[in-house]
Amino acid sequence: MRIAIMGGTFNPIHIGHLRIAEEVREAFKIDKVLLIPTYQPPHKDNGSLISAQHRLEMVRIAVRDNPFFEASDIEIKRGGRSYSVVTLRTLHEMHPGTEISFIVGTDSFNDITTWCEYEELFKVTNFIVIPRQGYPVKKIGEVLPVELARKFWYDAERGVYANNYGTFVTYMETTLFGISASKIRATIKEGGSVRYILPKGVEDYIIKNSLYR
Repeated sequence: MRIAIMGGTFNPIHIGHLRIAEEVREAFKIDKVLLIPTYQPPHKDNGSLISAQHRLEMVRIAVRDNPFFEASDIEIKRGGRSYSVVTLRTLHEMHPGTEISFIVGTDSFNDITTWCEYEELFKVTNFIVIPRQGYPVKKIGEVLPVELARKFWYDAERGVYANNYGTFVTYMETTLFGISASKIRATIKEGGSVRYILPKGVEDYIIKNSLYR
């Protein structure tokens, strides 16, 4: 069983998120992709963050027609600040023996050393890192401290950076849309169209509930 997780505020979820998840699922033969809205992100100003229940419902709407995708309320149920290491440990308890991969952008992965118990993360998950515009792909030695970076080596056969923990880090190019949730929120606030940027059901939900206005 292979699970991939994509976390984020999903404020709101858009087609960029969904397309990345779909391309990763196909490339790595993932059985299930869990999209996990954070309750309270530790690294972001949540002044523009709408309620967790609204964000979770939008994710549910966005993935309902894809049998390989699932909205997870694991962090919302837990409440408080959302730490990935806690979520991953819980998922391993729920799905023993499952290989878990974490889909993350270069904007986040380049700052991985600021994450809670970041070294522990490499013991419990693979990282599939997606290049994002404005955030360069860095060598492992540029991202991690020397002692941790030494535990990695490049496995040319698999095209990944393997490590002593039995997990890996790899970079994957995906379709670039140039979409950001902040730009979507600004467009909605200004009364502009977000058609073809959001799933239709999500757009309808935002209109119905007067979100981001």
